[in-house]
Amino acid sequence: MEDREDLKSILPFLPLLIRSSSLYWPARVVEALKAMSEGPSRSRVDSGEVLWLAISDMRQSLSFSSRFVAPSASHGYALFFDELLPRKESNKWLNEIIPKLAKLLLQFTSLLEMHYQNAGKLFGGIETGLRLLGSEQTGIVFLSQELIGCLLACSLFCLFPDANRDAENLPGINFDHLFASLYENYSENQESKIRCIMCYFERVFSCMPTGFVSFERKVIPAEYCYSSATSPEADFWSKSALPLCAFKVHTSGLIEDQPDDALEVDFANKYLGGGALSRGCVQEEIRFMINPELIAGMFFLTCMDDNEAIEIVGAERFSCYTGKPMDPFGRRRTRIVAIDALYGPKMRHFKHGCLLRESNKALCGFLHGCKYSQFQSFKENGSQEMQLARNDNDPDCLCMETSSSHETPSVYVETSKEKLANKIGRDSHVEGHQCMDHEDTIGIATGNWGCGAFGGDPELKAMIQWLAASQARRPYISYYTFGVEALRKLDQVTEWILSHEWAVGDLWNMMLEYTTQRLNRETDLGFFSWLLPWLTTTVTPPHHLNPQIRLDQ
Repeated sequence: MEDREDLKSILPFLPLLIRSSSLYWPARVVEALKAMSEGPSRSRVDSGEVLWLAISDMRQSLSFSSRFVAPSASHGYALFFDELLPRKESNKWLNEIIPKLAKLLLQFTSLLEMHYQNAGKLFGGIETGLRLLGSEQTGIVFLSQELIGCLLACSLFCLFPDANRDAENLPGINFDHLFASLYENYSENQESKIRCIMCYFERVFSCMPTGFVSFERKVIPAEYCYSSATSPEADFWSKSALPLCAFKVHTSGLIEDQPDDALEVDFANKYLGGGALSRGCVQEEIRFMINPELIAGMFFLTCMDDNEAIEIVGAERFSCYTGKPMDPFGRRRTRIVAIDALYGPKMRHFKHGCLLRESNKALCGFLHGCKYSQFQSFKENGSQEMQLARNDNDPDCLCMETSSSHETPSVYVETSKEKLANKIGRDSHVEGHQCMDHEDTIGIATGNWGCGAFGGDPELKAMIQWLAASQARRPYISYYTFGVEALRKLDQVTEWILSHEWAVGDLWNMMLEYTTQRLNRETDLGFFSWLLPWLTTTVTPPHHLNPQIRLDQ
């Protein structure tokens, strides 16, 4: 066990020790967990206040420093379990759920050892074991739902080491800040977040799920990045002749309630989960509460770079649960992709480097490994050299270049899923599944990514995601407007563009012209009104209008 590279990478972030190829808890922690597993009569954990004292004792046994713990955590645990929970629910937790959590944690070592024993056998040697997946590291990790339950129990008991996570660009994973925020700045939203996690544990212990969840880091390879370019071109996008995919507009409803088998976009922080385990309560944080298994990814996935995305398949929905079937690999057919948007003043988002960065980020997230054959690998094709370049005028933004001037640009995203798909095609015992998913029919379900507090322009962000979905050859994009006024005409705009058979490059070039005019203060119109002035008038649009008029000017 100790010779495994995957285990070596994650061991510093686990509360476990290793000796003679076996993982183990320190003796005093085992003693405490055994007492808790037998209920309050043995452990004396009969309140939230005493629960925190037991947690503190276990942390001390693990030699964890108290300076990393949120100062108000003890008050938060006491407030939730002793005051906010009705007495009946509190008694159930203290007498039934806490003991079951302790029993599960006593199985942590055996569950991990079993996980590593099977990790290399799942797909003919493809690495799927739990490990630190850092920046520029493509990889996929398969975790059983039972093991995820154990990881989240560790988080509830605050038993993960805190000291080195910042140095590795890992988000916090213990729940102390979640409970501390409840005490320091009480809100119903914060209480509801904790109740979602409590609901998860209650469901797990009523019937332990037997499926799997996969976490994949997707990367546009960094070896093709360089930092010396001063004025990068956008040939990759401007010369794309791929047709735009179908566009479905939803003025009501939520992404997570979409009825199709679509890839659902998480409007992510670059640190996966964002403020889920503290005060945050926007789209990503809410998603992590109703699908708590997503939190497990925060344990081992470092923050995302500009050329990275994270795709998670199989995370079950435990709050407002509707249920989805499983795929051949034991994962729920829930696909979520985390892509982080740029943050800044609105005018910054009109810069061409930022436009490129956002388009590339969305493309990285929307591409799938199973159809990689449709995207020529520039590693093997000398006629198509793709690079990511930094814009010296705006170092935060990346852009994509291509040396080809006559072909529809292709792009290659390194994913473990691609390698896995190859192997499954040859070796899998599941007949008829040469790919991880039947992704020919899987569209994108998204909304106002990077808007609101992040300062993005809703009209441009809708178009950017449409470009990326089309370039990734997704069959459709389902767009949830959340009632934003600026997108009231979105369906008319997309219908008009589709009726005129624009390609990806046509729309990209139009967006470049528009953003140039915005930056030069030649227009203050929104993109839709600038593109189709008749939207804001009562004049009937001319049916013969040529979509190339602006392009040819």
